[in-house]
Amino acid sequence: HPDKNKDPGAEDKFIQISKAYEILSNEEKRANFDRYGDAGESQGYSQHQHRQFHHFHEGFYFDESFFHFPFNSERRDTSDEKYLLHFSHYVNEIVPDSFKKPYLIKITSDWCFSCIHIEPVWKEVAQELEALGVGIGVVHAGYERRLAHHLGAHSTPSILGLINGKITFFHNAVIRENLRQFVENLLPGNLVEKITDKNYVPFLSNWKKENKPHVLLFDHMPAVPLLYKLTAFAYRDYLSFGYVYVGLRGTEELSSQYNINVYTPTMMIFKEHIDRPADVVQARDMKKQLIDDFLSQNKFLMAARLTNQRLFQELCPVKKSHRQRKHCVVLLTGEGDKFAEAYEAFLTFAVANTKDTLKFVHIYNDRQPEFADTLLMDEEKYRGKSAVVILERRNNAGKIAYKTLEEAWQGSKEDNFILLDLLDQLRTDPGLLSSETVLADLNDELAPMFLIRWLYSMLDYISDCWDSLFHSNWREMMPLLSLLFSALFILFGTVIVQAFSDSSDTRDSPPSEKEETAAKTEKNDASFSKESNSRIPKKGFVEVTELTDINYNSNLVRLRPGHMNVVLILSNSTKTILLQKFALEVYTFTGSSSLHFSFLSLDKHREWLEYLLEFAQDAAPIPNQYDKHFLERDYTGYVLALNGHKKYFCLFKPHRSGDEGGTLGSCEDYDSSLHMEARGKSSCSPGSRSIKNKLHKLSFWMERLLEGSLQRFYIPSWPALD
Repeated sequence: HPDKNKDPGAEDKFIQISKAYEILSNEEKRANFDRYGDAGESQGYSQHQHRQFHHFHEGFYFDESFFHFPFNSERRDTSDEKYLLHFSHYVNEIVPDSFKKPYLIKITSDWCFSCIHIEPVWKEVAQELEALGVGIGVVHAGYERRLAHHLGAHSTPSILGLINGKITFFHNAVIRENLRQFVENLLPGNLVEKITDKNYVPFLSNWKKENKPHVLLFDHMPAVPLLYKLTAFAYRDYLSFGYVYVGLRGTEELSSQYNINVYTPTMMIFKEHIDRPADVVQARDMKKQLIDDFLSQNKFLMAARLTNQRLFQELCPVKKSHRQRKHCVVLLTGEGDKFAEAYEAFLTFAVANTKDTLKFVHIYNDRQPEFADTLLMDEEKYRGKSAVVILERRNNAGKIAYKTLEEAWQGSKEDNFILLDLLDQLRTDPGLLSSETVLADLNDELAPMFLIRWLYSMLDYISDCWDSLFHSNWREMMPLLSLLFSALFILFGTVIVQAFSDSSDTRDSPPSEKEETAAKTEKNDASFSKESNSRIPKKGFVEVTELTDINYNSNLVRLRPGHMNVVLILSNSTKTILLQKFALEVYTFTGSSSLHFSFLSLDKHREWLEYLLEFAQDAAPIPNQYDKHFLERDYTGYVLALNGHKKYFCLFKPHRSGDEGGTLGSCEDYDSSLHMEARGKSSCSPGSRSIKNKLHKLSFWMERLLEGSLQRFYIPSWPALD
């Protein structure tokens, strides 16, 4: 404001803001500004020109009144405006509300001839269904593209139903009967039970098991009216519904017992007593508002049983102010005939003392033991008997104020007088509830078992898939078809690859680029009979590749996780003998796809090997370089299991003649030094033992390798193989 702000431009800003407010607050001026960019009164001629002719592309105009189609906002029917949905409104309000009533939603857009064609039918059906309790929504795909995509609408017009958060598309002709039937099919089929003279007694007697009042609607319509089904869906958590077709044979006894006027729709609510209704309403034209008012006043039994925390919170709400105090009178009792007399007396007292500030409930001690123990303090005088507690909830965290009747509840006249006197005192003295405690949440007694809930979920999922398969269009089916064909392609590809792999494994000729040793052995060889726990080999030979600087990265450094390369160390002079023995020892392990077999020439890559052995000094000590036998040490027959991904290796040392046990792995102690072997003072000298015996018991070492029981030597990085 210029009087408060001394800035030189404050006055101009204030004038602009005042003018903008004047335009925005006036609907006519605002509309003119949106259409023509000016809300002034001197634009009559230009406005007339714009109203008659509309710009089309670059230099073409057309007179819209010639076509009589409401393609723009000026001529469009405004009946849909009150139903327009936005994304946040849909997610936060419509979806939660769909658990109380179904929604019928239309997806529309501009320049949609089909949208205009169905407009009269949609308008009529929307008004009719809204009066019955169906939610109506309209989504403009041009302005709410995100919501339209979320709903799965890929074309306009589209009509869909929403119930319990689940979306179902309408696929029939847009006529009144089809839309009504579509909404009716959205509802569960077991909402309303057909009642006759044969089953009305079991139906009404089920109040104790379900802990709900039961409603009977008497009408002369053969089918259950849609209004009644929608009402049953909205109140399904509180009431059970039955329908009596008074024109049907087999309902005469029922109609006469309750004195039903067969020409007027009648609704009755039965609570604890099935011989007489607790409340009745009759009307020739049963409206939704009348039914809602009638049912909302009779949602609970006279002395309902507390079966879950939600019911406890509704019947016994938290105190909001001193004028809105509500007290709960709770009967803590047991099941069976022993407690029936006390319960009947409590129920009679509850029926005679119906007040808005009092709610009468009862609870079974054995089903809610924590609740009962907290209030009764496990006193002996209440054990095996009924007790009455008056309580008031103070907050949602479970804090209550309460008072327990000093004596157990027997239902006698004296007990009734004592309870009535306490309730009268409570109206004037709220401090009568002197005890305080915190209650834990109640157990949900009526909740189905996990297996039953899982079966229901599976049935719903199968039903959804079935409906999608037969009623969805191709665009909606694309994700399911893509998943199905991907699975079939993977399965077919696996079979083809396996078939080619098996055929290639039967060839005896090895690849020309790799140097390998073919160890052809018979399957009944005794040397492999002990390997019962090894995988069956797929080939008749062992493929051993030389580890060189060319394949070093692929065979070791970049080896896939979980794979290992078993490398034999040999020299040119021992190559043939050691490869043959190596093939015999590891043949039974070639069936494992995670093992690869290679050999390393000691003459070419001694320095690389010694670098690795420096990290395994305990298992393979390296002599000092000043030792005169330093260059004579022999590494032939060593086997390294290299894990390229995790950067560790396991070591097998050659077997020495004279050592019966041999060296099975690097995790065992080996106390002899390498230079003693080189000197020939030990039985490990090549002159005193066969080269082939160096790999004796290598198969046992391989077993321990697969078990993961060998010692691992970790290195910071793999050295280059020059």
